[in-house]
Amino acid sequence: MDASSPTAISPKEMRRVVAATTIGTAIEWYDYFLYAAVAGLVFNQVMFSPLTGSLASIVSFASVGLSFLFRPLGAFLAGYYGDRYGRRIVLMVTLFSMGGATTLIGLLPTYETVGLWAPIMLIFLRIIQGVSAGGEWGSAVLLAVEHAPNHKRGLYGAGPQIGVPIGLLMSSGVLAIMDRIAPGDAFFQWGWRVPFLLSFVLVVVGYLVRIGVDESPVFEVIEDNKGHQRPNPIGVLFKQHLPLVFVAALVFAGNGAVGYMTAGGYIQSYATNPEGPISFERSDVLNAVTLSAVTWLIFTLFAGWVSDYIGRRRTYLIGFVVQAIGAGILFPLVDTASLGLLYVALIFLTVGLGLTYGAQSAMYAELYPASIRASGVSVSYAIGSILGGAFAPMIAASLVDATGTTVAVTIYLVAASLIGLTAILLLQERKGIPLSPDFETEQSKSPFVFGK
Repeated sequence: MDASSPTAISPKEMRRVVAATTIGTAIEWYDYFLYAAVAGLVFNQVMFSPLTGSLASIVSFASVGLSFLFRPLGAFLAGYYGDRYGRRIVLMVTLFSMGGATTLIGLLPTYETVGLWAPIMLIFLRIIQGVSAGGEWGSAVLLAVEHAPNHKRGLYGAGPQIGVPIGLLMSSGVLAIMDRIAPGDAFFQWGWRVPFLLSFVLVVVGYLVRIGVDESPVFEVIEDNKGHQRPNPIGVLFKQHLPLVFVAALVFAGNGAVGYMTAGGYIQSYATNPEGPISFERSDVLNAVTLSAVTWLIFTLFAGWVSDYIGRRRTYLIGFVVQAIGAGILFPLVDTASLGLLYVALIFLTVGLGLTYGAQSAMYAELYPASIRASGVSVSYAIGSILGGAFAPMIAASLVDATGTTVAVTIYLVAASLIGLTAILLLQERKGIPLSPDFETEQSKSPFVFGK
């Protein structure tokens, strides 16, 4: 460990922390992405059945985006309690709330059975998922990064980051399996429910993995020395660091808008729509998304690792260029109706997504002072989620409905990538800055390239 680290962490404990944050985050995002995929494949027909055609898909995707509006609530709560009472306790609460909501979705009646109550209950449970997602990420990444040695923050911080593509991989994979077990109408009748009910088992696994993890060493120093603790971390964050929160949010928004073409279920819906310009088999598209999740995972881990050598900023700059190219060719390739080119488009896209995602844990943690770090990381991520991924599938569906082509969607996605690129250009490289609360004066210096 470097001199700035509060305590030395044994390799065994470090492996336990990485396992807990990675597995727990994967379970959380399995739940979250499962909803998004099923929204485009099933919910538009069984929960919003009075609506017809593209309107049903737009409303169904709106229910995906609605949960993002509640992420800041989860981020505010998690940031406050994470800065005041520790990162670990927040992770246990979010695990149970997300898993409970997901399991209950698998038990919901459809519109045909109970009418309007079906979408109302569905949206309520989706809101709980949103609050949980808003609280999960910040605490998970800080537990990983604040345990890590100075020269490996990017690598260990990539642990909870790869939990996201693992969640997409698991959700797409389970849906693909269920599509084979319950093909055709059986998938709409009961097949879609099984992946939601499996969440109960995953929550138990997540609990057993997380229960034995120690609290962040940075927070232990804060707790031992109450002079490091802020009574109102959220207030300090917005009073002293509001421009940073906004710019950091734009960095993630540039990734999120593009990532939610697959993670948000839009590609799955667009490419399987029998009334659209192309109509692949549902299993073929789910298999392509599953394979692209593997690419996303690999390059997310690579980006975290390489950022420890070339820096977070340079890693992001390369990533956003690659992502912009991937966003530019995505729909032109998908619209060829070639299954092979669908695979190429999704795989290339996820290379850029990984490169703009793997270093995020370390980069965010290094931006904020220790006493308000949980609040800063959580709130920046939640706002970035709203600006980027929240309504990206709905926006894409609306643009295609209004114009009849995917050209406007391509422009939208490339523009999002360029916004992320611009935001990262505004920030200095902060790799290796001490994270201990003993170095808060250094941490509080402006991270902007035009700062002092």
